[in-house]
Amino acid sequence: MSHLQNFVADLLEREEVLVEPVEPDGLQVLAPPRVQRALRIPEFCRLGFGATVPPGAQRVGVDQDWLERFDGLIGERGRYSRHALASGNRKLPDAELLLQQQLDLGNATCRLLDSTPAWTRCLILHFRYSALSDEKRDGVLRLGINLATGAVLDEMLDRLMPSLADEAVEQDWPEAEALPPSWDRQRLLAAVGPALSPRLATLLEPFTRSLRRRLARDQDRLYEYHNELQREAGRRLATLPAGDDGRRREQQRIDAVAREYRAKLDDLGHKYGLRVVVEWVQTLDIATPVQRLKLLIRRRKGERIVHRDWHPAARRLEPLVAEFGYARGRTRLVCDEALHLVGTDGLAACPGCGKPYCRACHPGGCPKCATQDAGGSVASINSATA
Repeated sequence: MSHLQNFVADLLEREEVLVEPVEPDGLQVLAPPRVQRALRIPEFCRLGFGATVPPGAQRVGVDQDWLERFDGLIGERGRYSRHALASGNRKLPDAELLLQQQLDLGNATCRLLDSTPAWTRCLILHFRYSALSDEKRDGVLRLGINLATGAVLDEMLDRLMPSLADEAVEQDWPEAEALPPSWDRQRLLAAVGPALSPRLATLLEPFTRSLRRRLARDQDRLYEYHNELQREAGRRLATLPAGDDGRRREQQRIDAVAREYRAKLDDLGHKYGLRVVVEWVQTLDIATPVQRLKLLIRRRKGERIVHRDWHPAARRLEPLVAEFGYARGRTRLVCDEALHLVGTDGLAACPGCGKPYCRACHPGGCPKCATQDAGGSVASINSATA
């Protein structure tokens, strides 16, 4: 079974629905009235999940329609849950090799000062996104944040999540004194907004690339068609003598073609304009044992101390926090002014004067020429709360 088929089968069984697998990649369902209303299905039906579905089956997918149906059935159940991982073996591997392999400081050096066992809390937030243009894309985005260090976990989630399923016995939640405090709503949203944007852009890149390609194709077609109309009118205009009434008509025709061309370009802008809405659906609160590393970052004559966690469950060191834009990846650069840790775009050259500057130090724009970087979030957060 696929993950989606397993999820639906488990959900329906919890709702006391009679479920039986059928080939290929389907479920045969006998549903009570409450489930019929929530999922908008008849009492007896078949659901299909693969490329080929059973005869007479409704196809189920991770799209807006079916997500809304599942949401209507689940309600508020499962919106928040917490789980503690077993302490297990927290032994840190070779520290020097670990830093060399899993930290990427492009213009600074890093040295391990100390490491101690500790507990941390990781919030794993699930969001549903819908991207609407001339076509539509729906999906689920997962974002993990370590409340002790502020690190965004990214690729570590693929290693961390299976640990939850592997826990055969529910572990006791650690004492409050051992865990970092909860973040308030304002602090969480201040981290979630900037962190969502680049990760959502990466997920939607194939879709937006297709939009740009089709927009360029249609723009080229419009240009060729209207340019040929103007050239024909121009040729006729050139053959007419001065003062001829035909010259006025041809000039009006040229002006009309130009107006129509601009209007058609505006229509294309509306057709291929992209609107993205992101909605929070679930928070998973995980207490997990870690090795807390105390690191010394040096850049020229400056130095600062940061703390990072190594997660035994994932066997990975979390990336350094990007203090501008919560950049993806592990590459970080250190600015000279305040030793901010930023992604490569955080120390990029100013588009106005060409001088590199730190966006964390100067969020308002270039300190030399006051040019502001163009950009902004690709997503509007419709609902984001923990």
